[in-house]
Amino acid sequence: MAEQSCLATNDWICGEYLRSRSQELADATLQHVGITVVSVLIGLAVAFPLALLARRGRGFAGPVLGLTTVLYTVPSLAMFSLLLPLFGLSAALVVTGLVLYSLTILVRNILAGLEAVPQEAKEAARGMGYGPARLLWEVELPLALPAVMAGLRIATVSTVALTTVGSLVGKGGLGNLIEDALPSFFKAQVLTASVLCVLLAVAADLLLLGLQRLLTPWTRISRTSGPARPGTPTDAGPPAPGTAQAGPSAPVKVSPKAEVG
Repeated sequence: MAEQSCLATNDWICGEYLRSRSQELADATLQHVGITVVSVLIGLAVAFPLALLARRGRGFAGPVLGLTTVLYTVPSLAMFSLLLPLFGLSAALVVTGLVLYSLTILVRNILAGLEAVPQEAKEAARGMGYGPARLLWEVELPLALPAVMAGLRIATVSTVALTTVGSLVGKGGLGNLIEDALPSFFKAQVLTASVLCVLLAVAADLLLLGLQRLLTPWTRISRTSGPARPGTPTDAGPPAPGTAQAGPSAPVKVSPKAEVG
């Protein structure tokens, strides 16, 4: 008796499905990646000026952060429905929704990174003649880069997941395959598309992590450098007369003994 095909038996893991639907999987994956990349880049471009505006004071920070938070709480179905009259059933509808969702993460992280820049570094740059624009691009932004990259990683992984919701309008990348397979419970397609979504999220996070380590080498140095070893010579000179050493370098004053008559 001939062995039945895994497609006929509707198995979860099916090599025949991968072979017969490879082009369909590739097209869906490319669409998923394209929508994610465009959405994150536009979100970053919008979030940066919003973070600069929020940094100007509490009068700006409250409305900006409040608005981005409210946008993030809107359910995806409601968001796409509100945007539908403007963009119709197009990829622009999905991209716009994903951009709005990414703002709450990106704006907060960019703002947190800029506010964490030491005041001493900014004062030193101003003393060297740096203007506001040069100070931002050459001092503040590089020092804020770890926080910015952390927000970018979170926003990217979140966008990879939310892109699947675009299947509601037929522009969801791998989400389209999942939605098409659910009515007939096509196990191999559901599992394969879901696994590819997870792999995309992991790959994007690792790629951005590598980029972050490449752009911020000083963070690796600060983590690997530990405290000085015991007995390591220090810059402190010999103890002053009438003092004794308590530890490697901290002098402690020794009071003279009182004479007993």
